[in-house]
Amino acid sequence: MLNAKRTRSFLYVCSFVVAAGAMSCSSADSSKANLASSERESWRNASNRKQTASGIRNAQTQSPSSLDALRRGQSPATAPGSALKEIYFDFDRYELSDAARAILRASAVWLKDNPSGRVEIEGHCDERGTNEYNLALGAKRAQAAKDYLVSLGISAGRLSTISYGEEIAVCHDPNENCWQRNRRDRFVALAPKSGV
Repeated sequence: MLNAKRTRSFLYVCSFVVAAGAMSCSSADSSKANLASSERESWRNASNRKQTASGIRNAQTQSPSSLDALRRGQSPATAPGSALKEIYFDFDRYELSDAARAILRASAVWLKDNPSGRVEIEGHCDERGTNEYNLALGAKRAQAAKDYLVSLGISAGRLSTISYGEEIAVCHDPNENCWQRNRRDRFVALAPKSGV
């Protein structure tokens, strides 16, 4: 009987020690968790401040490409307040109209005022014609705009071209008004190259 009492007492003491140790560990873990949580929150706030400041700087010098906008579920059209406006083309043509040249002259002024800025010129087409034909036509449209900007004194190294053909339309109705909106060059401001 004495052994049974000792065993129970021993088990009672052991369970008390284990419980106290667990509470101590739990308290230490909680303190560590609180410290880690506090450190994470401080780091996250600093990171958010950096991202916000970086975002503000980049918003002034970079806009999403039509493909990026499409992937995000946004309109691939240029925002109305953008410094770089879209230009439009006649059906099956890549020659610049007088209106397109006027817009490109304004774009050249912006590029001269922002000497570290770079621009990607996207060539787009309406849905008529084969994919291959429209990719080639979009490339010619983008190149025509690039050539004109270069003739206005913009370095060719600051300008790149890409053709999306008919793939990234801003309008999907099968009529001339819609097709006209899709026959365009879009100008995407890129972040300056590092070290510039």
